[in-house]
Amino acid sequence: MRTPWPRGRRTRLCHKHARPYHPQTCGKFERFHQTLKKYLAKQPAADSLEALQAQLDRFVLYNESRPHRALGWRTPREVFDAKIKARPQGATPATHFRVRHAQVDRHGKVTLRYDSKLFHIGLGARHKGLPVVLLVANRDVRVVSADGELLRHLTLDPDRTNCGGDPSLLSISTPKRSAQKGARRSGFGQSICTHPTRPMA
Repeated sequence: MRTPWPRGRRTRLCHKHARPYHPQTCGKFERFHQTLKKYLAKQPAADSLEALQAQLDRFVLYNESRPHRALGWRTPREVFDAKIKARPQGATPATHFRVRHAQVDRHGKVTLRYDSKLFHIGLGARHKGLPVVLLVANRDVRVVSADGELLRHLTLDPDRTNCGGDPSLLSISTPKRSAQKGARRSGFGQSICTHPTRPMA
C-alpha cells in the first residue's frame, strides 16, 4: 500500500508500507530507528516541530560527517567513495557466448535452443548416452566430449532445425517387407546401408 505525502507530491516520493506480520521486511528500518532514537535521546528536547526537524536533518547527514569505529574512524561516505564502482565496460560484445551441458539421446542427437527455435544436432547412434558440452558462439556450435574431443563443428541454419547426423556415419534403415523376405531366403541380414547423411550447410 502506498500513501502519497503532501511533501511527496513535489518530490515524487511515496510512503510505502511494509507487509504486515512479517518482521524480516522491517528489520533494517527498525535497526535504523533504534540508532535514531539513541541519537535523539542525547539531544536537547525539541520545543517545536521545526527544532525537531533540524535535529533529524543533522542526523541524516551522519553518513558524511560522523566517523565510524568499524570503518577505521572514517565516515561511511569516505568509504563508499573510495570503493571501485561497477560500470559498463564499453559496448556490449556482438558475439553471444554460452555453454550447454547435455547428453546424447537414444537417436544419437542433442538439442540446442537458439533464437526461440529448438535445433536437433545429430552426432550418431554410437555416441548414445554420452555426456557432451556444446560451445556456442552465436550460430557457430562446437560439440565436444567430456575429455575435450571435438565431435562436431557446425553453423546453425535458421531454416533447418534438424541438423542431421555425423557426415562420416552411414544411416541404417530397415528394408521393405518384400526385401526382408528375400533376405531371409538368401540368408542375408535385414538391415541395409543407405547414402550418408548430408552434412550441415
